[in-house]
Amino acid sequence: MDNQICEIMVSYKPFIPSNEQPLIQSAEDAFSAVLPYFADDTIHLQEQFIVLYLNRANRVIGGYKISVGGITGTVADIRLILSVALKSAATGMILSHNHPSGSLKPSYQDEQLTQKIKQAAEWMDIKVIDHLILNGQGGFFSFAEEGLL
Repeated sequence: MDNQICEIMVSYKPFIPSNEQPLIQSAEDAFSAVLPYFADDTIHLQEQFIVLYLNRANRVIGGYKISVGGITGTVADIRLILSVALKSAATGMILSHNHPSGSLKPSYQDEQLTQKIKQAAEWMDIKVIDHLILNGQGGFFSFAEEGLL
């Protein structure tokens, strides 16, 4: 029997110089940066959970679509969110998801998930800078602006 195991490799190859990546200084900046990650044809139909990963200067390293769900919810796996953050050496994150109903009011589950991700990220010295809820009509809700972080 061979004693072979799988090799794990991690690589990060930015194709945009860091000084040209979007700078996040406000919820509006975060909204503008994350909106292109949401599929126009399904933003009103299916919930999607997308995370922007930031470097120490609050510049976007990249975005990752964590999940696409159904009409009333999607799964945001904290281990997956943090594994991408660690692989990209992110020091900050902007969480985001849409509400196909058009409502911008966070649910109890939205608030609980945000706190759970925030607490888990703190163990890795990664800061959750904001959590945005988008409605597909150009509106958004910012947890940071509303004092929920």
